[in-house]
Amino acid sequence: MSVAVGLMIFVRQAGEGRPGPAVVWAVVFSVVALGVSPLAFPRSVGAAEARRRSAEDGRPIVYWRPGCQYCLRLRLRLGRTARRAHWVDIWRDPEGAADVRAVTGGDETVPTAVVAGRPHVNPDPAWLRRRLR
Repeated sequence: MSVAVGLMIFVRQAGEGRPGPAVVWAVVFSVVALGVSPLAFPRSVGAAEARRRSAEDGRPIVYWRPGCQYCLRLRLRLGRTARRAHWVDIWRDPEGAADVRAVTGGDETVPTAVVAGRPHVNPDPAWLRRRLR
């Protein structure tokens, strides 16, 4: 949706002979679209697979959903270390959504990280980054 709106603004601005603002709007909407898409996140796995992998390697599980500004903030602040966590998209995995509801009192509050078996709702990115090293 963001890309379509950005494209419409780009075409209008370019048609009015204003290529500079057209390019700026196209870039802004493309960045927004990337930020709210699953492409900004490491590949998601199912909750059962994430729990299995976490039990083997001790790495945290991060439950998230596309479009969540707090999830994007966490992802960006983790930088490259984000790839070390096991990411579960709760909109694609009903079992993951149920896991989150179980620890948040029935809400699907994300990001929720499970570190050493303990859930942490909306964890501090610096704190989680230390656990990913």
